[in-house]
Amino acid sequence: MIDDFLIRAGLAGLGLALATGPLGSFVVWRRMAYFGDATSHAAILGVAMALALHLPIAAGTLIVALTMALTVSTLAAKGWAMDTTLGVLAHSALAFGLVAISYVPGVRADLSGYLFGDILAVTSRDLGSVWGGSALVLGLLIWRWQPLLTATLSEDLAHASGLNPDRERLVLTLALALVVAVALKIVGALLIAAMLIIPAAAARGLARTPETMAALASGIGALACVAGLTLSLFQDTPAGPSIVSAAALIFALVAIFGKMRRS
Repeated sequence: MIDDFLIRAGLAGLGLALATGPLGSFVVWRRMAYFGDATSHAAILGVAMALALHLPIAAGTLIVALTMALTVSTLAAKGWAMDTTLGVLAHSALAFGLVAISYVPGVRADLSGYLFGDILAVTSRDLGSVWGGSALVLGLLIWRWQPLLTATLSEDLAHASGLNPDRERLVLTLALALVVAVALKIVGALLIAAMLIIPAAAARGLARTPETMAALASGIGALACVAGLTLSLFQDTPAGPSIVSAAALIFALVAIFGKMRRS
C-alpha cells in the first residue's frame, strides 16, 4: 500500500507541474532563466521575514519574491545589462536571506528544507495551497495567453496590435512570484528555477506549437515528479533533488532522441 504522505507528495508535484509547464515555456522563450533564479533565491529572504514577524511562510515568500520580480522588471525596462544585474541580485538575495534566517531562533536545522524542499512533508493544507496557487497561475496564463505570445514574439508587433508589453511582462512577473511561493516547500529555493526551465527545454524539442510545448512541459514535469519520488522511495535519496535529476535525465534522453532523428 502507498503511504498517505507519498500520495500527498505526488499530488503536490502534479499540481506544481500544471503551473510550471506553461510558465516555464515563457521563461525559455524569453530567455528569463536568471530572472527565475533571482526571484527564487529571494524566497529565502521571505522565509526569514515570515519567521521573524510570525507570518505564514507563503505570505513572506510571495511578498519578497514579488518585490524582487518587480525590481528586476523595472531595471529591465530601464535598459540595465540584465545578465550581470540578475547575477548580482540572485546571489545577493540568497546570501542576505541566509544571513537573516540565521538570526531567527530555532530554524537553522530546517534550513535545508527551504533550500532543497521537503515534498514528503507536504500536509493536506499545503496541498490545497499548491493546487490553489497553481490553478491561479494557470488561469492567469490562459487568460493572457495570446497577448503574452504576441509580446514574446515581438514588442513592436504587440504595440501594433494595441497591446502593452510592459503589462504582459507584469503578468509573467506576478505568475513567477506565485509559483515561487507555491514551490518553495516542494523543491526548495535552489531548485525552483530548474523545474521551470528543464521540462520546458525538453518539451521544446518535441513540440511544433506553443500550446503543445506548454502541455508537454507540464507532462514532463509530472513524469519527473513521479520518477523522482520513486527514486527517493527506493534509494533513500532527497526528494527535491531527485525530481530535478529525473527532469534532467528526461531532457538528456529527448536531446539524444532528437539528434538521432535528425541524423
